Amino acid sequence: MKDVYIIAAAREVDGIGDLAPVGALEQALADQGLSIPEFVVDPLKAGWDTTTAPGHFRSGCAPLEALEAAARCIDEGKSTAALVSGEDLLRSEYAGRKAERAQAMAIYGEGCSLPEAYTRLSHAFMARQGWSEAQFLALAEALFENYQRTARRRGIPADPAPERYARVTALFRAVDCANPVVDFRGRLLLANAAQAEALGVPPEARIRLAGIGLGRVDEDGPENVEQLARYRHLERAYRRACEEAGVDFAREFLAGQALLEAYTCFPVSPLGLLSASGIATLPEQMQEVLAAREITVTGGMNLARAPWNNPALNALVVMVQELLAERAALGGVHGNGGLGYRQGFAILQRA
Repeated sequence: MKDVYIIAAAREVDGIGDLAPVGALEQALADQGLSIPEFVVDPLKAGWDTTTAPGHFRSGCAPLEALEAAARCIDEGKSTAALVSGEDLLRSEYAGRKAERAQAMAIYGEGCSLPEAYTRLSHAFMARQGWSEAQFLALAEALFENYQRTARRRGIPADPAPERYARVTALFRAVDCANPVVDFRGRLLLANAAQAEALGVPPEARIRLAGIGLGRVDEDGPENVEQLARYRHLERAYRRACEEAGVDFAREFLAGQALLEAYTCFPVSPLGLLSASGIATLPEQMQEVLAAREITVTGGMNLARAPWNNPALNALVVMVQELLAERAALGGVHGNGGLGYRQGFAILQRA
């Protein structure tokens, strides 16, 4: 994307945060007589198998799909600006209705929970990689320690209750999974350079969407883990983003010149990204990377608290803030939908 910029990014979690920076520019656009398109990340209450409305996106990859659609709208000249938004009020809307919330999250039916489905996927991934269960569990431990280091740097509570270290399945502890019950709102405002200039947003306050790639396979679910575990569609999405941005993101990340937000719902998701991107492919290489580099800017889904379809939107907001603070010139954000049938990777660049 040569001329698409994120000109404002904001979030609110359990009432903490401020959406006003985006709202002020939205109002300025309205004052100019512009009605801009909005691309929406669906909340849990929208359902999983119901019809998705035009301009709406669903799954953990939805924020990147919405970002790509918004950017394409600007790139093709259909609008000079566009909004990406997500809201899920799991704490307040489901207060006292835990069973109803759990049922809505049982997207593979009563016979297979998400942790059980991801356990099957992880076994298929291990078999393809030639890993032992002990190697996988050691990497899961290293991943969580990596998230904790980031969370502590950000001042986020990083020590879950002892019972959350107990195993949910043969492969996963509660700390390895993520489904926080919080109220979340997030917004990204995108614009081309001319519109950013007209709004008074200087170049140093803009983050360019340098590249974005999406990949998917046709069928999701635990019966398709053999295909999903190949992560070929993630590799395609990653390569497309790198080609569009004109960068070797893995090289920049390993050199400490780029920030990363891997999708961390279960250990197999970030491990799939490390492998598909070429950042690290062997267990010992992954251990080295996890010891040397933070693979999230948020502290991960497990600690950073964004619900259901919104973790990647939360990550995009934080990544924009980190790049504006000049922690690096490049940032990569990963999205993973369902059991991994939708994949996305976006590369952001400080303008």
